[in-house]
Amino acid sequence: MSGESDLIKLYSGRILELAADIPHLGRLDEPQATVKKRSPLCGSTVTVDVQLADGRVSAFGQDVKACALGQAAASVVGSAVIGRSPGELAEARDALRAVLKEDGPTPPAPFDGFEVLRPAAAFKNRHASIMLSIEAAAEAAKEAESASQSA
Repeated sequence: MSGESDLIKLYSGRILELAADIPHLGRLDEPQATVKKRSPLCGSTVTVDVQLADGRVSAFGQDVKACALGQAAASVVGSAVIGRSPGELAEARDALRAVLKEDGPTPPAPFDGFEVLRPAAAFKNRHASIMLSIEAAAEAAKEAESASQSA
């Protein structure tokens, strides 16, 4: 019973608030790159569209079909992604992974909102869903950067 009560506590009010208010929901009309990620364990999916200008994210859209934890993570990403470089997104992805897997430090601003997901570290079956949005954003930004460099 303890495990169930710990899981209920995991879905804190702040996580539910974030899940209910995800910035940049919806797809872009003309993305430079699109990446879809799926968690095989739970079936959550996130599709991200990105446009870059001067090496930074200038437009972002995301279609999120995930649990509340995945939605909360997508909310943090959506709040912070505009103006970030592909490298900064990769750093945020790695920092969130470290929080979940190694009790790593809180990611630096503007991704410090990921701290709310720290209690999910104890629930390994939730990690993939939490990582979807930042993984997709980092990959899409890198693809858009590569495409613009070869154009």
